[in-house]
Amino acid sequence: MADEHPLKPFYSVLVLAFVCSALVAGAAVGLRPMQEANRITDQKKHILYAAGLYDSTKSIEEMFSPIETKVVELATGKFISKDVIDPATFKQAKAAMTEKYGQSLATNEDIAKIRRLEKYSVVYLVVKDGTTEQIILPVRGKGLWSTMYAYVALDADMTSIRGVSFYEHGETPGLGGEIENKTWQEGWENKLIYSGDGEVALGFAKGKSSKTGEAARYEIDGLSGATLTTKGVDSLMEFWFGDHGFKPFITNMKKEHSNG
Repeated sequence: MADEHPLKPFYSVLVLAFVCSALVAGAAVGLRPMQEANRITDQKKHILYAAGLYDSTKSIEEMFSPIETKVVELATGKFISKDVIDPATFKQAKAAMTEKYGQSLATNEDIAKIRRLEKYSVVYLVVKDGTTEQIILPVRGKGLWSTMYAYVALDADMTSIRGVSFYEHGETPGLGGEIENKTWQEGWENKLIYSGDGEVALGFAKGKSSKTGEAARYEIDGLSGATLTTKGVDSLMEFWFGDHGFKPFITNMKKEHSNG
């Protein structure tokens, strides 16, 4: 029996590694459409959670049928034509990192600690009989350990919160991770974002809020043992509902609502 070449085991491992990597790459490519479909379904679920429209007895598409997806320019608050930006494919967090669709934020402006801001954002309108009943807005900001992502739904008055859904974060389980707790999220319902002069007045207590009457509508319970996460949520709300975020859009929607 002839002696085996000393490099044969190396060649065998190399061929095996190549075959395995090809299989993994092929599986990743093949599964990508399914993964994207699951991502979109999960995204729609959280939009529906925030809007209070989720019903486990119905299909996602059926529940989502009254929701219109549009793109707005943040600086002006005006809608952008689908011919310019398709809301179905626009990914704003990625767009924020580009020169064409994003911009850097000055330190004093970046209270949500997102570093860069997209020039355009996707928004979701719940429309019934031609009337906008609520809007759902995507927000994000830095917590203690991670960037927190959520949807916030506003009522037709454009200042009362209909609901919220935090759907992605890396905060500490049992502490900051409680932003996913449905009971805590229910505490957002009917809270007010803007004061009478149009400024962001919503705040978060250290622990349970002690305010009563009308003042209580401007304060949400903080997360026990998660002060920095709570501060992060407070800051992201102040940013996204301020001048650099959705305030121009909300102002336009208020005018449209009052004229209607």
